[in-house]
Amino acid sequence: MPNDILCDIVKNPNEFQKTMLTKLHINTPLIESLILGEGLNAKVWLKMDTLQPSGSFKIRGIGHAMMHYVNEGATEFVAASGGNAGLATAYAGRRLNKPVTVVVPTTTKPIAKELIEREGAKVIVNGDNFLASHDFAIKLCGDKKRYIHPFDDPLIWHGHSSIIDEITKEGITPDLIIVSVGGGGLLLGIEKGLKRHKLSNASILAVETKGADSFNKSIIANELIELDRITSIATSLGAKKVSKALYELKNNKNIISHVVSDKSAVKAVEKFLHDHRQLVEPACGASLAPVYEKSDELNQFKEIVVIVCGGVGFTLENLSDFNF
Repeated sequence: MPNDILCDIVKNPNEFQKTMLTKLHINTPLIESLILGEGLNAKVWLKMDTLQPSGSFKIRGIGHAMMHYVNEGATEFVAASGGNAGLATAYAGRRLNKPVTVVVPTTTKPIAKELIEREGAKVIVNGDNFLASHDFAIKLCGDKKRYIHPFDDPLIWHGHSSIIDEITKEGITPDLIIVSVGGGGLLLGIEKGLKRHKLSNASILAVETKGADSFNKSIIANELIELDRITSIATSLGAKKVSKALYELKNNKNIISHVVSDKSAVKAVEKFLHDHRQLVEPACGASLAPVYEKSDELNQFKEIVVIVCGGVGFTLENLSDFNF
């Protein structure tokens, strides 16, 4: 390495680190689950995004978006989320050496706020729900102080599509991807990744929990609706209205809407902890539930990939609080 470059590294280590970064997420394992495949005439693969450094898939899209905005001149970031998106934004900000403020609603658990602050972000408690926190966060932004939406940004979708890149590199050609749906960012990324790899015939099982099923209800109503309130315990799926871009895919015959109960999601969390020694939150348990329950909708598929999306701020104590 030339001496003048070495001098620049010593003078500006943070700038050098930033220029060397190509991504903020890691390539996560893709493992076959024999126990989940039992009783199905298919192989079941687990894409273990619960192992991401921020604890969930969110760092894929949020990291990609934030790197893009830094290249455009952003010097600071604001997010509204008391969970996975907030932590991913805080983590990315630390890696990029950019200040982050995360606005969280009053319902946010202390452990979530602690995790976000541990990454060096400032936490502001404002609003009783995500929309209220979102509205407050937007007011904090300026030209170089960019807002990071939890799910509704094409850059975020592009980042999430890297999941499909990694799956295909493993030599797996899925005919079904099972994904939990909140606002729709992950599903939109999966859909874009499948198109890029010419896998448009693969189906996506879009799983929501009852009480957070804004996509399913929009399909039934044939219009983009907003839930009055979220009643599901799977709070990470608690988007009262999905992205317009997701709603516009409602007639795609390869996207199958599926709703599970809170009880099913929690039971799947318990079984997954026992079977694979990984604790995930109920929002992630939602995507595992149809496989554990051997849903009839899985019968026609041979290569099934479940996105184990992860989840932060969920503990064994939380799990024991549920009585079903």
